[in-house]
Amino acid sequence: MTVSDRWLLPDGVEDILPPLAGQIESLRRDVMDTCQHWGYQLVIPPLIEYLESLFTGTGHDLELQTFKLTDQLTGRMMGLRADMTPQAARIDAHTLGQEGITRLCYAGHVLHTRPRHMLTGRTPIQAGCELFGSASESADMEVISLMLETLRVSGLPKIHLDLAHVAIYEALVGEAGFDRETGAAIFDAMGRKSVPELDRLLADCAPGSAGSMLRELARVSGGREALAEARRILEGAPKPLVQALEQLDRVAEMLAENYPEVSFGFDFCELRGYNYHTGLVFAAYVPGHGDAVAKGGRYDAIGSDFGRARPATGFSLDIRALVSLGRRPRPAGKSIWAPAQRDSALDGVISGLRMTETVVRALPEDESVDPRSRNCDRVLVKRDGQWVVEQLG
Repeated sequence: MTVSDRWLLPDGVEDILPPLAGQIESLRRDVMDTCQHWGYQLVIPPLIEYLESLFTGTGHDLELQTFKLTDQLTGRMMGLRADMTPQAARIDAHTLGQEGITRLCYAGHVLHTRPRHMLTGRTPIQAGCELFGSASESADMEVISLMLETLRVSGLPKIHLDLAHVAIYEALVGEAGFDRETGAAIFDAMGRKSVPELDRLLADCAPGSAGSMLRELARVSGGREALAEARRILEGAPKPLVQALEQLDRVAEMLAENYPEVSFGFDFCELRGYNYHTGLVFAAYVPGHGDAVAKGGRYDAIGSDFGRARPATGFSLDIRALVSLGRRPRPAGKSIWAPAQRDSALDGVISGLRMTETVVRALPEDESVDPRSRNCDRVLVKRDGQWVVEQLG
Protein backbone atom coordinates (compact mmCIF):
# COMPACT_ATOMS: atom_id res chain seq x y z
CA MET A 1 0.00 0.00 0.00
CA THR A 2 1.36 3.40 -0.96
CA VAL A 3 1.13 6.44 1.30
CA SER A 4 -1.57 7.95 -0.91
CA ASP A 5 -3.66 4.77 -0.69
CA ARG A 6 -3.98 5.24 3.07
CA TRP A 7 -6.19 8.27 2.48
CA LEU A 8 -8.53 6.63 0.01
CA LEU A 9 -12.11 5.93 1.06
CA PRO A 10 -14.08 2.93 -0.22
CA ASP A 11 -16.21 3.44 -3.31
CA GLY A 12 -19.53 5.01 -2.40
CA VAL A 13 -18.23 6.32 0.95
CA GLU A 14 -17.41 10.01 1.37
CA ASP A 15 -16.45 12.69 3.84
CA ILE A 16 -19.06 15.42 4.14
CA LEU A 17 -17.22 18.73 4.43
CA PRO A 18 -18.18 22.34 5.16
CA PRO A 19 -20.41 23.99 4.11
CA LEU A 20 -22.40 20.94 2.92
CA ALA A 21 -22.17 19.29 6.35
CA GLY A 22 -23.81 22.33 7.91
CA GLN A 23 -26.59 22.33 5.31
CA ILE A 24 -27.28 18.63 5.92
CA GLU A 25 -27.37 19.09 9.69
CA SER A 26 -29.66 22.11 9.35
CA LEU A 27 -32.13 20.14 7.23
CA ARG A 28 -31.93 17.12 9.55
CA ARG A 29 -32.92 19.35 12.47
CA ASP A 30 -35.76 20.96 10.53
CA VAL A 31 -37.13 17.59 9.39
CA MET A 32 -36.98 16.15 12.90
CA ASP A 33 -38.54 19.31 14.37
CA THR A 34 -41.38 19.04 11.85
CA CYS A 35 -42.00 15.40 12.77
CA GLN A 36 -41.96 16.17 16.49
CA HIS A 37 -44.40 19.05 15.99
CA TRP A 38 -46.79 16.45 14.57
CA GLY A 39 -46.45 14.38 17.76
CA TYR A 40 -43.73 11.93 16.67
CA GLN A 41 -41.19 11.06 19.37
CA LEU A 42 -37.52 10.85 18.50
CA VAL A 43 -35.71 7.51 18.89
CA ILE A 44 -32.04 6.73 18.21
CA PRO A 45 -31.66 3.04 17.31
CA PRO A 46 -28.22 1.40 17.51
CA LEU A 47 -26.02 1.27 14.43
CA ILE A 48 -25.53 -2.48 14.85
CA GLU A 49 -27.87 -5.34 15.86
CA TYR A 50 -28.16 -9.10 15.64
CA LEU A 51 -29.19 -10.20 12.16
CA GLU A 52 -32.36 -11.90 13.38
CA SER A 53 -33.66 -8.52 14.53
CA LEU A 54 -32.58 -6.52 11.47
CA PHE A 55 -34.06 -8.94 8.93
CA THR A 56 -37.31 -9.82 10.68
CA GLY A 57 -40.13 -9.69 8.15
CA THR A 58 -38.17 -7.60 5.66
CA GLY A 59 -37.45 -10.00 2.82
CA HIS A 60 -34.32 -10.90 0.91
CA ASP A 61 -33.42 -7.47 -0.54
CA LEU A 62 -32.49 -5.97 2.82
CA GLU A 63 -30.25 -8.93 3.63
CA LEU A 64 -28.28 -8.34 0.43
CA GLN A 65 -27.78 -4.69 1.41
CA THR A 66 -26.50 -5.43 4.93
CA PHE A 67 -22.85 -5.71 5.98
CA LYS A 68 -22.40 -8.64 8.38
CA LEU A 69 -19.81 -9.38 11.06
CA THR A 70 -19.31 -11.65 14.04
CA ASP A 71 -19.91 -10.45 17.60
CA GLN A 72 -16.66 -11.14 19.46
CA LEU A 73 -18.55 -11.46 22.78
CA THR A 74 -21.17 -14.03 21.79
CA GLY A 75 -20.11 -15.46 18.44
CA ARG A 76 -23.47 -14.50 16.94
CA MET A 77 -23.79 -12.76 13.60
CA MET A 78 -24.50 -9.03 13.65
CA GLY A 79 -25.33 -6.53 10.93
CA LEU A 80 -24.83 -2.82 10.32
CA ARG A 81 -28.28 -1.38 9.72
CA ALA A 82 -29.28 -0.80 6.10
CA ASP A 83 -32.78 0.45 6.98
CA MET A 84 -34.10 1.91 10.25
CA THR A 85 -37.76 0.94 9.75
CA PRO A 86 -37.36 -2.61 11.18
CA GLN A 87 -35.55 -1.11 14.17
CA ALA A 88 -38.46 1.26 14.82
CA ALA A 89 -40.86 -1.72 14.60
CA ARG A 90 -38.77 -3.61 17.16
CA ILE A 91 -38.75 -0.60 19.50
CA ASP A 92 -42.53 -0.27 19.27
CA ALA A 93 -43.31 -3.96 19.67
CA HIS A 94 -40.68 -5.03 22.18
CA THR A 95 -38.91 -2.13 23.88
CA LEU A 96 -41.73 0.37 24.39
CA GLY A 97 -44.73 -1.99 24.36
CA GLN A 98 -47.20 0.89 24.60
CA GLU A 99 -50.92 0.45 24.09
CA GLY A 100 -52.77 2.51 21.53
CA ILE A 101 -51.06 4.74 18.97
CA THR A 102 -47.28 5.16 18.97
CA ARG A 103 -45.57 7.73 16.73
CA LEU A 104 -41.79 7.51 16.30
CA CYS A 105 -39.27 9.46 14.21
CA TYR A 106 -35.55 8.95 13.62
CA ALA A 107 -32.56 10.18 11.62
CA GLY A 108 -29.11 8.70 11.15
CA HIS A 109 -26.65 7.02 8.84
CA VAL A 110 -27.40 3.63 7.31
CA LEU A 111 -24.88 1.54 5.43
CA HIS A 112 -25.45 -0.35 2.17
CA THR A 113 -23.26 -3.06 0.68
CA ARG A 114 -23.77 -1.47 -2.74
CA PRO A 115 -25.32 1.81 -3.97
CA ARG A 116 -28.99 1.62 -4.92
CA HIS A 117 -28.03 3.21 -8.25
CA MET A 118 -25.01 4.94 -9.75
CA LEU A 119 -25.96 8.42 -8.48
CA THR A 120 -26.11 7.42 -4.81
CA GLY A 121 -23.52 6.47 -2.23
CA ARG A 122 -23.46 3.64 0.28
CA THR A 123 -23.93 5.77 3.40
CA PRO A 124 -27.30 7.58 3.11
CA ILE A 125 -28.55 9.68 6.00
CA GLN A 126 -32.00 8.20 6.50
CA ALA A 127 -34.80 10.05 8.25
CA GLY A 128 -38.35 8.88 8.68
CA CYS A 129 -41.51 8.52 10.71
CA GLU A 130 -43.46 5.41 11.70
CA LEU A 131 -47.02 5.27 13.06
CA PHE A 132 -48.00 2.10 14.95
CA GLY A 133 -51.35 0.92 16.23
CA SER A 134 -53.79 2.17 13.59
CA ALA A 135 -55.07 0.38 10.49
CA SER A 136 -57.22 3.33 9.43
CA GLU A 137 -57.01 5.39 6.27
CA SER A 138 -56.64 8.42 8.52
CA ALA A 139 -53.27 7.04 9.64
CA ASP A 140 -52.19 6.53 6.02
CA MET A 141 -53.23 10.09 5.17
CA GLU A 142 -51.40 11.49 8.20
CA VAL A 143 -48.16 9.81 7.17
CA ILE A 144 -48.46 10.90 3.53
CA SER A 145 -49.27 14.47 4.63
CA LEU A 146 -46.31 14.56 6.99
CA MET A 147 -44.00 13.26 4.25
CA LEU A 148 -45.18 16.02 1.91
CA GLU A 149 -44.61 18.57 4.68
CA THR A 150 -41.01 17.41 5.21
CA LEU A 151 -40.42 17.71 1.46
CA ARG A 152 -41.80 21.25 1.58
CA VAL A 153 -39.41 22.07 4.43
CA SER A 154 -36.61 20.67 2.26
CA GLY A 155 -37.31 23.30 -0.38
CA LEU A 156 -38.02 20.83 -3.16
CA PRO A 157 -39.57 22.05 -6.40
CA LYS A 158 -42.85 20.64 -7.71
CA ILE A 159 -43.54 17.18 -6.28
CA HIS A 160 -45.20 14.23 -7.98
CA LEU A 161 -46.66 11.47 -5.80
CA ASP A 162 -47.17 7.92 -7.07
CA LEU A 163 -49.74 5.73 -5.29
CA ALA A 164 -50.02 1.94 -5.45
CA HIS A 165 -51.37 -0.94 -3.39
CA VAL A 166 -49.29 -4.03 -2.66
CA ALA A 167 -52.41 -6.03 -1.75
CA ILE A 168 -53.49 -5.99 -5.41
CA TYR A 169 -50.31 -7.75 -6.51
CA GLU A 170 -50.35 -10.16 -3.57
CA ALA A 171 -53.99 -11.15 -4.12
CA LEU A 172 -53.49 -11.79 -7.83
CA VAL A 173 -50.32 -13.82 -7.30
CA GLY A 174 -52.01 -15.80 -4.53
CA GLU A 175 -55.05 -16.55 -6.65
CA ALA A 176 -52.90 -17.58 -9.62
CA GLY A 177 -51.07 -20.12 -7.45
CA PHE A 178 -47.58 -19.53 -8.86
CA ASP A 179 -44.74 -21.51 -7.35
CA ARG A 180 -42.25 -19.59 -5.23
CA GLU A 181 -39.61 -19.27 -7.95
CA THR A 182 -42.09 -17.97 -10.54
CA GLY A 183 -43.62 -15.57 -8.03
CA ALA A 184 -40.20 -14.15 -7.21
CA ALA A 185 -39.38 -13.75 -10.91
CA ILE A 186 -42.69 -11.91 -11.48
CA PHE A 187 -42.06 -9.61 -8.50
CA ASP A 188 -38.56 -8.82 -9.80
CA ALA A 189 -39.79 -8.15 -13.35
CA MET A 190 -42.54 -5.85 -12.10
CA GLY A 191 -40.07 -3.96 -9.92
CA ARG A 192 -37.91 -3.37 -13.01
CA LYS A 193 -40.98 -2.59 -15.13
CA SER A 194 -39.89 -5.23 -17.63
CA VAL A 195 -43.12 -5.75 -19.57
CA PRO A 196 -41.56 -8.16 -22.15
CA GLU A 197 -40.28 -10.35 -19.32
CA LEU A 198 -43.71 -10.34 -17.67
CA ASP A 199 -45.31 -11.27 -20.98
CA ARG A 200 -43.01 -14.28 -21.15
CA LEU A 201 -43.61 -15.32 -17.53
CA LEU A 202 -47.40 -14.94 -17.83
CA ALA A 203 -47.83 -16.08 -21.44
CA ASP A 204 -49.76 -19.24 -20.52
CA CYS A 205 -52.35 -17.46 -18.36
CA ALA A 206 -55.89 -17.63 -19.75
CA PRO A 207 -57.79 -14.41 -20.50
CA GLY A 208 -59.63 -13.18 -17.42
CA SER A 209 -57.40 -15.17 -15.05
CA ALA A 210 -55.41 -13.61 -12.21
CA GLY A 211 -52.18 -13.94 -14.21
CA SER A 212 -53.76 -12.23 -17.20
CA MET A 213 -54.96 -9.38 -14.99
CA LEU A 214 -51.45 -9.02 -13.58
CA ARG A 215 -49.98 -8.82 -17.08
CA GLU A 216 -52.44 -6.09 -18.06
CA LEU A 217 -51.94 -4.10 -14.84
CA ALA A 218 -48.19 -3.96 -15.49
CA ARG A 219 -48.96 -1.65 -18.42
CA VAL A 220 -51.14 0.73 -16.41
CA SER A 221 -49.79 3.98 -14.97
CA GLY A 222 -50.83 7.62 -15.01
CA GLY A 223 -53.47 9.84 -13.46
CA ARG A 224 -57.09 9.17 -12.60
CA GLU A 225 -57.54 7.54 -16.01
CA ALA A 226 -55.10 4.81 -14.88
CA LEU A 227 -57.32 4.05 -11.90
CA ALA A 228 -60.32 3.76 -14.22
CA GLU A 229 -58.38 1.37 -16.46
CA ALA A 230 -57.39 -0.74 -13.44
CA ARG A 231 -61.06 -0.98 -12.46
CA ARG A 232 -61.87 -2.27 -15.94
CA ILE A 233 -59.09 -4.87 -15.80
CA LEU A 234 -60.10 -6.08 -12.33
CA GLU A 235 -63.81 -6.21 -13.04
CA GLY A 236 -65.19 -9.30 -11.33
CA ALA A 237 -62.04 -9.69 -9.20
CA PRO A 238 -62.28 -10.71 -5.52
CA LYS A 239 -63.59 -8.13 -3.07
CA PRO A 240 -60.19 -7.26 -1.48
CA LEU A 241 -58.95 -6.04 -4.86
CA VAL A 242 -61.99 -3.83 -5.34
CA GLN A 243 -61.54 -2.44 -1.81
CA ALA A 244 -57.88 -1.64 -2.56
CA LEU A 245 -58.88 0.33 -5.66
CA GLU A 246 -61.55 2.17 -3.69
CA GLN A 247 -58.98 3.10 -1.05
CA LEU A 248 -56.62 4.46 -3.71
CA ASP A 249 -59.48 6.54 -5.08
CA ARG A 250 -60.38 7.98 -1.66
CA VAL A 251 -56.77 8.83 -0.82
CA ALA A 252 -56.30 10.51 -4.20
CA GLU A 253 -59.47 12.53 -3.60
CA MET A 254 -58.18 13.75 -0.23
CA LEU A 255 -54.77 14.59 -1.68
CA ALA A 256 -56.30 16.57 -4.53
CA GLU A 257 -58.29 18.58 -1.98
CA ASN A 258 -55.52 19.13 0.59
CA TYR A 259 -52.48 19.41 -1.70
CA PRO A 260 -53.56 20.92 -5.02
CA GLU A 261 -49.96 21.87 -5.81
CA VAL A 262 -48.86 18.19 -5.76
CA SER A 263 -49.45 16.12 -8.89
CA PHE A 264 -50.22 12.47 -8.31
CA GLY A 265 -50.75 9.29 -10.25
CA PHE A 266 -50.99 5.52 -10.02
CA ASP A 267 -48.38 2.93 -10.94
CA PHE A 268 -49.51 -0.67 -10.49
CA CYS A 269 -46.05 -1.93 -11.46
CA GLU A 270 -44.27 -0.01 -8.70
CA LEU A 271 -43.04 -2.60 -6.21
CA ARG A 272 -39.34 -1.73 -5.75
CA GLY A 273 -38.41 -1.29 -2.12
CA TYR A 274 -41.78 -2.55 -0.88
CA ASN A 275 -40.84 -6.13 -0.09
CA TYR A 276 -42.20 -5.92 3.48
CA HIS A 277 -45.20 -3.69 2.78
CA THR A 278 -48.76 -5.01 2.85
CA GLY A 279 -51.11 -2.25 1.72
CA LEU A 280 -51.14 1.31 0.41
CA VAL A 281 -47.68 2.45 -0.70
CA PHE A 282 -46.47 5.78 -2.05
CA ALA A 283 -43.36 7.43 -3.49
CA ALA A 284 -42.51 11.10 -4.11
CA TYR A 285 -40.54 12.31 -7.13
CA VAL A 286 -39.21 15.64 -8.38
CA PRO A 287 -38.69 16.63 -12.02
CA GLY A 288 -35.36 15.61 -13.49
CA HIS A 289 -34.54 13.06 -10.78
CA GLY A 290 -35.39 9.46 -11.63
CA ASP A 291 -35.25 7.97 -8.15
CA ALA A 292 -37.86 8.55 -5.45
CA VAL A 293 -36.87 11.26 -2.96
CA ALA A 294 -39.13 9.75 -0.29
CA LYS A 295 -41.27 6.65 -0.07
CA GLY A 296 -43.24 4.55 2.35
CA GLY A 297 -46.46 2.72 3.01
CA ARG A 298 -48.30 0.27 5.20
CA TYR A 299 -46.50 -2.74 6.69
CA ASP A 300 -48.75 -4.60 9.11
CA ALA A 301 -46.71 -7.82 9.28
CA ILE A 302 -43.37 -6.98 10.91
CA GLY A 303 -44.50 -6.48 14.51
CA SER A 304 -45.80 -10.04 14.82
CA ASP A 305 -42.24 -11.34 14.38
CA PHE A 306 -41.29 -9.38 17.49
CA GLY A 307 -44.12 -11.01 19.44
CA ARG A 308 -46.64 -8.18 19.12
CA ALA A 309 -48.69 -7.78 15.94
CA ARG A 310 -49.32 -4.09 15.26
CA PRO A 311 -50.68 -2.30 12.19
CA ALA A 312 -48.09 0.19 10.98
CA THR A 313 -47.40 2.76 8.29
CA GLY A 314 -44.52 5.16 7.72
CA PHE A 315 -42.09 6.76 5.31
CA SER A 316 -38.36 7.41 4.97
CA LEU A 317 -36.13 9.75 2.96
CA ASP A 318 -32.44 10.51 2.40
CA ILE A 319 -31.41 13.83 3.95
CA ARG A 320 -28.22 13.97 1.86
CA ALA A 321 -30.17 13.63 -1.39
CA LEU A 322 -32.73 16.25 -0.35
CA VAL A 323 -30.01 18.82 0.28
CA SER A 324 -28.62 18.33 -3.22
CA LEU A 325 -32.09 18.59 -4.80
CA GLY A 326 -33.75 21.22 -2.63
CA ARG A 327 -33.79 24.98 -2.90
CA ARG A 328 -33.56 25.96 0.73
CA PRO A 329 -32.10 29.41 1.35
CA ARG A 330 -28.54 28.97 2.50
CA PRO A 331 -27.81 30.88 5.69
CA ALA A 332 -24.95 33.31 5.42
CA GLY A 333 -23.21 31.51 8.25
CA LYS A 334 -20.61 34.27 8.60
CA SER A 335 -18.62 34.55 11.79
CA ILE A 336 -16.92 37.18 13.90
CA TRP A 337 -13.12 37.23 14.15
CA ALA A 338 -11.65 37.95 17.60
CA PRO A 339 -8.00 38.79 18.18
CA ALA A 340 -5.66 36.45 20.02
CA GLN A 341 -4.72 38.85 22.82
CA ARG A 342 -5.80 38.04 26.34
CA ASP A 343 -8.11 40.63 27.88
CA SER A 344 -10.81 39.96 30.48
CA ALA A 345 -13.12 42.52 28.86
CA LEU A 346 -12.63 40.81 25.49
CA ASP A 347 -13.36 37.44 27.12
CA GLY A 348 -16.67 38.75 28.42
CA VAL A 349 -17.70 40.24 25.06
CA ILE A 350 -16.88 36.98 23.26
CA SER A 351 -18.90 34.93 25.79
CA GLY A 352 -21.89 37.21 25.31
CA LEU A 353 -21.68 37.13 21.53
CA ARG A 354 -21.42 33.34 21.46
CA MET A 355 -24.94 33.09 22.87
CA THR A 356 -26.26 34.03 19.41
CA GLU A 357 -23.26 34.34 17.08
CA THR A 358 -20.27 32.31 15.94
CA VAL A 359 -17.01 33.85 17.15
CA VAL A 360 -13.64 32.50 15.98
CA ARG A 361 -10.85 33.49 18.33
CA ALA A 362 -7.44 33.78 16.75
CA LEU A 363 -4.49 31.80 18.01
CA PRO A 364 -0.90 33.04 18.02
CA GLU A 365 -0.27 31.25 14.71
CA ASP A 366 -3.13 33.22 13.08
CA GLU A 367 -1.30 36.55 13.13
CA SER A 368 -1.08 36.81 9.33
CA VAL A 369 -4.40 35.11 8.52
CA ASP A 370 -7.07 37.01 6.62
CA PRO A 371 -10.29 36.56 8.67
CA ARG A 372 -12.25 36.22 5.42
CA SER A 373 -10.45 32.93 4.80
CA ARG A 374 -12.05 31.66 8.02
CA ASN A 375 -15.57 32.56 6.87
CA CYS A 376 -15.62 35.76 8.92
CA ASP A 377 -17.18 39.03 7.73
CA ARG A 378 -16.84 40.98 11.00
CA VAL A 379 -14.08 41.57 13.50
CA LEU A 380 -13.82 42.58 17.15
CA VAL A 381 -11.77 45.74 17.58
CA LYS A 382 -11.08 48.00 20.55
CA ARG A 383 -12.39 51.54 20.17
CA ASP A 384 -12.11 54.10 22.98
CA GLY A 385 -11.45 51.34 25.49
CA GLN A 386 -14.48 49.23 24.41
CA TRP A 387 -14.57 46.06 22.31
CA VAL A 388 -16.98 46.49 19.41
CA VAL A 389 -17.94 44.49 16.31
CA GLU A 390 -17.07 46.10 12.98
CA GLN A 391 -17.75 44.99 9.42
CA LEU A 392 -14.74 43.82 7.47
CA GLY A 393 -13.87 45.72 4.32
